[in-house]
Amino acid sequence: MGTYLRSAARGGWKATCMSIVVWVLSFQASNAADLSVSSPPGTPATTTAASAGTATTTTPHSGNSADPNANSSANLTTQPERPGGETPRATRMRPASSPLATESAQSAQSAQSSVHGAPDDEAHEGPARPGAALPIPPENTAVTHHSVVLDGKKIAYTATAGNLLLRNDAGEPTASVFYVAYTADSKTPSQRPVTFLFNGGPGAGTVFLLMGSFGPKRVHTSSPDITPPAPYVLADNPDSLLDQSDLVFIDAVGAGFSRIVGHGTPKAFYGADADLGAFTQFIDRYLTANQRWNSPKYLLGESYGTTRAAMLAYRLSENGIAFNGVILMSSVLNYAHYAPGTDFRVESYLPTYAAIAWYHNKISPRPTNLAAWVDEARAFARGPYAAALAQGDALPDSERDAIAAQIAHYTGLDVQYVKDTNLRVGPGRFRKQLLKSESRTLGRYDARFEGIDYDNVSEVPDYDASVTSVANAFTGALHQYLAEDLHYTPTDRYRVFNGEAGREWDMKHRAWWGEQLAVPYAAGDLAEAMRQNPQLRVLSLNGYYDLATPFFATEYDLAHMTLDASLHSHIQIEYYPTGHMIYLDDGALHSLKGDLDRFYGQAGHADGHQ
Repeated sequence: MGTYLRSAARGGWKATCMSIVVWVLSFQASNAADLSVSSPPGTPATTTAASAGTATTTTPHSGNSADPNANSSANLTTQPERPGGETPRATRMRPASSPLATESAQSAQSAQSSVHGAPDDEAHEGPARPGAALPIPPENTAVTHHSVVLDGKKIAYTATAGNLLLRNDAGEPTASVFYVAYTADSKTPSQRPVTFLFNGGPGAGTVFLLMGSFGPKRVHTSSPDITPPAPYVLADNPDSLLDQSDLVFIDAVGAGFSRIVGHGTPKAFYGADADLGAFTQFIDRYLTANQRWNSPKYLLGESYGTTRAAMLAYRLSENGIAFNGVILMSSVLNYAHYAPGTDFRVESYLPTYAAIAWYHNKISPRPTNLAAWVDEARAFARGPYAAALAQGDALPDSERDAIAAQIAHYTGLDVQYVKDTNLRVGPGRFRKQLLKSESRTLGRYDARFEGIDYDNVSEVPDYDASVTSVANAFTGALHQYLAEDLHYTPTDRYRVFNGEAGREWDMKHRAWWGEQLAVPYAAGDLAEAMRQNPQLRVLSLNGYYDLATPFFATEYDLAHMTLDASLHSHIQIEYYPTGHMIYLDDGALHSLKGDLDRFYGQAGHADGHQ
């Protein structure tokens, strides 16, 4: 990171700022460790077998079929996705000398220094030389048959792991997209709901949703405690969504097992709108190849995946594909909030700080009800706090002291420390300060997790305990699951996060009204999708202890979509006493499943497996 910033600095202030933005977009100041586990080179192509005893074979298909590819990989770079939360909040376009920029740069530098696995040149996906084409794999599927008991009822299902090829306007393959699909055996499969799920990054694979959330198998963690090393527990998931909908987990191009192929280029996929084009084409192809055009359709995105899902709802409707529901977990819906000179970033974090301070017993006297306490913090954030910050340097000293005391009351921080930050406490500093007297730090994705730093002097934590505490469990579970359940033998490495994609990501987005925006305003596109499709429903899922995508910002965005009054009831917001990956906790996942059952039922398509 240091070398990167120094070289950028030679280009002047503007270049330095832009370099910080690009780098933070890729690494999101998350302190996440990047571990990797490789499979033996030269692994043969996938063969498949039914786990229930019925053997099936891997079948290559033409470019217009729906069969996935076994020509994939097994080097799992275990770094959780970079959710959009800290990306915009990590001081976009602020000078490196700014306290918030320093906080982000230090966290980002820590993250980069811990990256293992393939070097950048190995990860590069563009052609090796002008005119050279990358290998184009065939479309293959690995198909297995299983069953799971959900709510006392046995559901037989088919698991399909494979790839579909994406093509350019000339019909040439440019990308191979990996997916894992679960379809309940049904007399009327074309009428069952189908949900497309993805993590975000940008540049992240979907291993966390695939192995930890709503599939029929799930890895168990000790959240919010540190999950011990192997053996890990991979078991049937009683809270799977398979009783409500068929599920298709998708790796974005360049992440997971998805790859740029042929004469495809990073520029064609590494950007907000380019990514939308890839997902639109994949979903179109999947619906055609699997005869699912008449199925009720849902999107479920996590983190930057919510940005993608919100914009996809409109993009897909423009391409003749209307959706029944959009599910947003840990959202980033308006990147423009975090421009320099504005204070919404710190305002949006304050209710989250209050919830975290409550959890760690730093509020005295401690309120008995978390939701009521958070409501009180919300009122302060949107009222006196926002009004005080709006005065900027003109804020009188007496008011400054009064506001500092209230911030300290809600956050559990020292009043003088709050004053020293000019009433603007960034999330990295909060993670370091709250438990400093106990020589502990807080996790970023989930502040219930506690870490141990080298010393108590640094400004921000050395690493993200909410990452290191669970990452290895997902690594082990994925490889075990591929081998033992899906009978899928990868021949390439699995990229949990593709750093090149993050570094090169083009955030520009053409909004629904035609304007080219510097950064995505996803809530605007989602609103237009709801106006054009008044039956579309939206479910927002939020963790109280998430310091990557604070729930207050999501509430603000969903409340400012200028929707007709008849559509207000079509947006539902739920909260859970967890962090970014709500599904890590068994109890929270069970509550989450109940909320999702009701959501699918409201759309009139819960059922499923006749």
